[in-house]
Amino acid sequence: MKSLKENFQKANIVIIGAGIIGKFNALELSELGFQVTIIDPTQLKNSSNAALGLLMGNMYQKRRGRSWNLRKQSIELWPQWIKFLQKFNYELNIEKPLIQLTTNEEKFKKLEKFVFENNDPTLLILERDSILIKNINKAFQTKNIKGIISFKDGRINALSLLQTLDKYLKHKKVNYLQGEIIKIRKSNNQWISTTRNNENIKSDMVILCNSLKAIDLIDSRSHNIKLKPVLGQAIEIEINDAEVDLLSLPKQFNINGKNIISKSKNKLIIGSTDEYSTKPEKNTFEKLTNFLDKKPNWLEKGKISKKWYGIRSRPDGEPSPIMKNLEDGLIICTGFYKNGFLLAPACSKWVANEIKNYLY
Repeated sequence: MKSLKENFQKANIVIIGAGIIGKFNALELSELGFQVTIIDPTQLKNSSNAALGLLMGNMYQKRRGRSWNLRKQSIELWPQWIKFLQKFNYELNIEKPLIQLTTNEEKFKKLEKFVFENNDPTLLILERDSILIKNINKAFQTKNIKGIISFKDGRINALSLLQTLDKYLKHKKVNYLQGEIIKIRKSNNQWISTTRNNENIKSDMVILCNSLKAIDLIDSRSHNIKLKPVLGQAIEIEINDAEVDLLSLPKQFNINGKNIISKSKNKLIIGSTDEYSTKPEKNTFEKLTNFLDKKPNWLEKGKISKKWYGIRSRPDGEPSPIMKNLEDGLIICTGFYKNGFLLAPACSKWVANEIKNYLY
């Protein structure tokens, strides 16, 4: 019988999809010694390039079940991976803390109860008289904003992370093919992935990380998986108000479901993932800036200096994400909805374990 190490060195794995999940799987598997090929027709246009990189794990309120276990594992794995990737980009880091805010009293009571019940020293209630709340209320010209702060959660620069992963994968000589896979089939214990140009790529295993398009490559009768398209979008707003310094705000926070990142004294980013659509609406500015009863003057007069969006997928009829071993040598990892960046380490660890079990 071949040793596990021999199996690893000879096993060839194809990953379809070059977003954060595909890249992270390639990272983990190449570290284990596998020969990895990533296939994606439009690497720079996938939804990961439109992500804000918020890592909201520890403040997740449902602390049981599969979703919490994945979050918990990723929270523990992220610092290890950051330390490892800093060899390729010393500036890469997780900016902490992360703040969740609301103007809804009922929602605040739930947040308050969550903090009290969990007795977690890394989670605190932000009282009305805290300097952070005072600065936020002053900037947004309101008195109603309250919330909680998590010192374990934060944000990683999504674009910087993706570029660092590319650097690492190039260093490891991971093969990257720019093609669209339209069909996969199994023949003589090998998987054959066929491109639109009729090129056949053989491998021992295939991992589907290509979001909505993953279900086009599997037998829907055997695997009843349904996905909905979800539009994630963000805008960078430039303000012209000498009295408002956006750097007085926390670096990353969430108000009533909208994610906000203070970029500079006069620029901020607002993002959200909440539309079942594939194209942004014309009133993007209104949709993303209407998270308070009354908009502050500086935000009302703000100008969009940049905007971007990405199509994500959300499972229909089952929890997010979909991580399944469909058949021998075929794994699917998709439907991460809002949490691709957060859950990437836990996903890649799960995939690696599945492959070890399959090969040994």
